Amino acid sequence: MKKYILLICLVLLIATVSYAQSVKLSGKIIDGKSNDPIENAAIKVLKNNLFSVSNNKGEFSIEANEGDKIEISHISYNTIIVKVENPLIIKLQLSQIELNEIIVSANPLQDISQSIVINDASKRISQPRSVGHLFKDIKGFGITKKGAYASEPVFRSFKYEQLNIQYDGGMKVLNACPNRMDPITTHMIPEEIEKIEIVKGPFTVRFGQNFGGIINLVSKNPTKGQLGFHGSLEGGYETNGDNFVTGASMLYVNKKFDILFNGSYRDFGDYKDGDGTEVPSSFKTTDYSLKVGLNPTENQRLQLSWRQSFGRDIKHAGLPMDSPYDDSFLIGFDYKWKEISEKVESFSAKVFHSYVDHLMTNEGRPNFMMTDSSSPVEVWTYGGKAELVLRPSDNSKIFAGVDANLISREGDRTRIVKVMNGMTLPNPMTFTDKIWQDATLNDIGIFAEGKFKVADYTTLTTGVRSDFISTAINDPAEDFEALYGGEITDKTEVNVSANVSAKYQKEGFQTQLAIGRGVRTASMIERYINHFNVGVDPYEYVGNPNLKPEVNTQIELSFIKNFETIEIGATVFYSFLTDYILPVVNEDIPRKFMPTTPPVVAKQFINIDKAFQTGVEFSFNYKATNKLTFTSDLSYTQAENKDFNEPLAHIPPFMANLGAKYEEDNFWIALSSRLVANQSRIAASYMEQDTPGFGTLDLRVGFEPYKGLSIGAALLNIFDKTYYEHLNFSYSNSNILSGKIYEPGRNFTTYIKYKF
Repeated sequence: MKKYILLICLVLLIATVSYAQSVKLSGKIIDGKSNDPIENAAIKVLKNNLFSVSNNKGEFSIEANEGDKIEISHISYNTIIVKVENPLIIKLQLSQIELNEIIVSANPLQDISQSIVINDASKRISQPRSVGHLFKDIKGFGITKKGAYASEPVFRSFKYEQLNIQYDGGMKVLNACPNRMDPITTHMIPEEIEKIEIVKGPFTVRFGQNFGGIINLVSKNPTKGQLGFHGSLEGGYETNGDNFVTGASMLYVNKKFDILFNGSYRDFGDYKDGDGTEVPSSFKTTDYSLKVGLNPTENQRLQLSWRQSFGRDIKHAGLPMDSPYDDSFLIGFDYKWKEISEKVESFSAKVFHSYVDHLMTNEGRPNFMMTDSSSPVEVWTYGGKAELVLRPSDNSKIFAGVDANLISREGDRTRIVKVMNGMTLPNPMTFTDKIWQDATLNDIGIFAEGKFKVADYTTLTTGVRSDFISTAINDPAEDFEALYGGEITDKTEVNVSANVSAKYQKEGFQTQLAIGRGVRTASMIERYINHFNVGVDPYEYVGNPNLKPEVNTQIELSFIKNFETIEIGATVFYSFLTDYILPVVNEDIPRKFMPTTPPVVAKQFINIDKAFQTGVEFSFNYKATNKLTFTSDLSYTQAENKDFNEPLAHIPPFMANLGAKYEEDNFWIALSSRLVANQSRIAASYMEQDTPGFGTLDLRVGFEPYKGLSIGAALLNIFDKTYYEHLNFSYSNSNILSGKIYEPGRNFTTYIKYKF
């Protein structure tokens, strides 16, 4: 399969490319109100992706023909598209203040360690079960799930708390379930996500604790709407599972305030794989959100965000329990004041609170006749951030601030034992097991990061961060306390992270060398879980309150080059991981529940001395005509546990995404293929198994019969392939699917959206 992928890329690479003759045209970009020149505005020729940047006098020059369309963008101004004339004077209007984004540079050649993925539901056509499914086609990502609902991204070798996943620049809704039935990616609907921002490694310190990368899920923003009242109605249907999605939004914007309402209902059934085997995967969710914004002055903005999500009757094929309900809410408040003075660019502040109420039960599962288990669990998260942006000179910018995340979890498991030692009990016995032991974990961080233009085409970025960690359990189980000397004291840490990168860019070429040190404190599961099955093997897992934080020292070299019709990019990275946290079998800790059932010992979380990850990513995009484009990207990660002399567990295999798209003004058609190699580098200590490779092919079409109405249809998994992802596995005791969660077979889907 690798040879096949490389052959495709080679054919595309040597394809004949026609270069249109062009001349160097000059222009000037100025403020539409003051007529002052605008520096660092980005100019892009749309037909060939050539770039230029305005100087301190607002002047620029670029290779283009008169009549070509160019896009002009700047961090503080509205992006516009104009036709090239000579001479060319372009006026930009100040944009409204952006609160939700972390990647705010308007320069098309932004840091290569950062990327933005646009989420367009009308062109995606299919209805993802959760936000986690949006990552399946993003370079370097896989998704892990223990059911068809609760999926979350894996980037390179990093997953779970090793990735800092957040909403709208810093808000979080964390999982209450120790089995991650309810990760952060389940508390917001895919149609509400406008784009996904990614920082690929510990190369910034501004957005919280950062070990393996940051993912910011940006919701639709009312400040980008036109003045007046607007809205949309949308809906979709899939044949495989009889899945139905409907949604609506209403937006009102004027110069002083705006209000945005979003609502959605999703009803998904059990789907069938390529062999016709039914996969338990049904659920229902109802979501709504409200954003109210106020602009007291031209350079200030206040915004209140409120959202709730209600999940019902959620099946988890990969676990021995399901979720009768999973409810959450999030409230957030944002403030930003920009262009404060010549030396102070902006001040911003954010506070939020979220809550999740989640229930796990085994009702309807094979072991329910022996034991009735019920686990109501809760999590409360409070957080915030304040940041000041300074401009000491025209060639420098400094970010300084403080942020906080305060987490509390509670919840017990109640077991009503009906059968013991093969005998039905005349009076069932009730037991209560402490899951979270009323745990808390608080992180308060301070940071400073600077960007410095050290030469005409070279920028240096460097930052440092300190996280002050405090953690405790307030209701420990007796056996857990006994395991650690009879008393578990509160713990504190001070973790220091840092980053430095150098970026060179000129005439459509950019290269970047980045080095970062990311530190992650142990999670609540790793510290405090007490004889609970949180893995994908039959072992009970035991936390360790004495864990040291794990450290990722990562170096990454990237480049990207834009020709007139071709774009080529590549990245190579290496991470040296110390005090890496993972669970290992401890023969001295006996199994607590059903003690005679193998395995009769438990796993305990520990630190190992050394591990590493390394890998490459490559992309090649070819614009054959103004309407026809070809895209391709490849990614491969290898990771090793040096202490155990085996691969790290749960690493995505070699994969490639290939696509072709033809687009007219009101019609488009796209063909996409996902090719995944077998994964034979597996961790024996995790009881992993080889996963065979596979390839899928999808076809999507859409058209706009008139303005505001878009209609689309798709045929997914055209060849009805039966396959499962390496990262998707069933808990070995669930008696469903023999340890594998197969993906949907052939699926026909339709989607319609009307905007007014």
